Amino acid sequence: MSIPAVDKSLPVPLYHQIKCALQDAIELGEWQLDQQLPNENQLAENFGVSKITIRQALQELADMGYIRRERGRGTFVSRPKFDHGPRELTSFTEEMRRHKLTAGSRVLERTVVAAEGRVVEALEVKRGERVFVLKRLRLAGGEPMGIQTAHLPVKLAPGLADEDFENGSLYDTLRVRWGLEAARARETYTAATVDPGLAEVLGVAAGAPVLVVERIAYLASGTPFEFVQSLMRGDRYSVVLELAAERAAGRR
Repeated sequence: MSIPAVDKSLPVPLYHQIKCALQDAIELGEWQLDQQLPNENQLAENFGVSKITIRQALQELADMGYIRRERGRGTFVSRPKFDHGPRELTSFTEEMRRHKLTAGSRVLERTVVAAEGRVVEALEVKRGERVFVLKRLRLAGGEPMGIQTAHLPVKLAPGLADEDFENGSLYDTLRVRWGLEAARARETYTAATVDPGLAEVLGVAAGAPVLVVERIAYLASGTPFEFVQSLMRGDRYSVVLELAAERAAGRR
């Protein structure tokens, strides 16, 4: 990579100039996925700044998901995270398509069970009512992204358990076969770490950060028809919220 000069006369902080230069290099393919970056001493010398400035630039890139810092090994190019925030309600398949990635699934479990506990509450069904459970490893470009477990009342989609979910979209199937389509959904996010068994399935180290997500999807009638519990890789997802200040005139 050719190192651009930083302009110390600009009002833009030096660390931000360096962060943008490194980000551009990654996006332009000058550094490839998993390629190791020069160490802090080398970058500080190349840019003519202090190690503290370099460290701040690298931290911002790490927070954005462009790089990962491995203790004792160095800094490596990573894939940017998928931002989760206010957005159109879509399926995982459609979301990956918009990122120009091929979505895939590996079915880990598919069964019909009697509803109980959290499922009864989320789907607003009677205890013991038959619920179809579909647990899948979700893939993007062949890479594991997360594990999703969907619960759906059998009465709303009889025969759903016989469908192919290795290659097809659950939402597409529900819309085409049963006319069921999500009008809105509510998601809850919790930070956690992954246990060794699931870490191996996700392709991450035991104890790696994950997002635990609960999603309830509703029909236009207001009826909940899907309850999903997901475990998404923390190195591939981030939650973004758009906040607005209250209008001054409305304050008391």
